[in-house]
Amino acid sequence: MYVPADFNEPRIDVLHSRIEQHPFGTLITHGKSGLDANHVPFELAADEGELGVLRAHVARANPVWQDVANGDEVLVVFRAGDAYISPNWYPSKHEFHRQVPTWNYIVVHAYGRITIHDDEKYVRGVVARLTRTHEASQPQPWKMSDAPSDYIDTVVKSIVGLRIDITRLVGKSKLGQHKELRDIQGPGEALKARGESQIGDAMLAEAARKQK
Repeated sequence: MYVPADFNEPRIDVLHSRIEQHPFGTLITHGKSGLDANHVPFELAADEGELGVLRAHVARANPVWQDVANGDEVLVVFRAGDAYISPNWYPSKHEFHRQVPTWNYIVVHAYGRITIHDDEKYVRGVVARLTRTHEASQPQPWKMSDAPSDYIDTVVKSIVGLRIDITRLVGKSKLGQHKELRDIQGPGEALKARGESQIGDAMLAEAARKQK
């Protein structure tokens, strides 16, 4: 990924936080059948290994777990927001007419080594933890024990576990940091007015930092 210095986010704690807040990643592999991409919810164990460990599961019918070998390098892309930016939102455009459309976004690339875990205990653990995390905000959180045990047994047997030991994290926040203050604030406020607060808030936060 091309990362200009202005857009680089090197802080590991920030990158971990973005993964945890946006855990639905794109797993990119280059196995026996060539390039492949699968879209998978991940669990991050930030305190394991040098840079953290990602855990997930895929359907047993998905060939990806047989297409790669333990230790193969993989890439997981986590998208933490994106938004189209109109030139009309830049105050300087109305003076000099020297702006063009762009797209702002926040992403994290996690490189790592994959290990396949085709065992029931591992899979149950991944499913249970993902369930607890994502059901926590529900009025009545669903638990694995809410379903018949024989049904859960069948489901668990139909999936395979993945572990990715992260070897490198690359973060990019393209939020107009290279532009003058008003041309960061203008699009940020325009996005918020349109209800696109994720990138809007991030741009306004960048503007506030630049103002200090």
